[in-house]
Amino acid sequence: MPEIHTEHPVLLFDGVCNLCNSMVTFVIKRDQNATFKFASLQSEVGQTILMEHSLPLDQFDSFYYVEGKKLYTKSTAALKVAKKLDGAWKLFYPLIIIPKPLRDIVYSFVAKNRYRWFGKKDQCMLPNLEMKKRFL
Repeated sequence: MPEIHTEHPVLLFDGVCNLCNSMVTFVIKRDQNATFKFASLQSEVGQTILMEHSLPLDQFDSFYYVEGKKLYTKSTAALKVAKKLDGAWKLFYPLIIIPKPLRDIVYSFVAKNRYRWFGKKDQCMLPNLEMKKRFL
């Protein structure tokens, strides 16, 4: 598979997770400049990016923020996204000073329970026409 390169940051998410799909919709609504592109972890693009970063191809318990050749996971990924959103969401970014292991405890707890709390789909989300241009 060819390497994936884009001038936009890319968010990789679990395409069957209801919480993750809601997060994508949330980000799109607060990203008026269309800064972010999206790909599900299960997609060909998602799998290629995971391979480029030597990550497992079958573990979808984190979403990833990819900017250039750098990949961020869990709470760091979430805070990097918040920093670029429109509105007051940028105010969450200073939480980055909390050590990553402490931040990731909360992230991992939610990730572990996300299917039970929010459910999951049988297949990856199909974006509407307006959203489709934001997906790789």
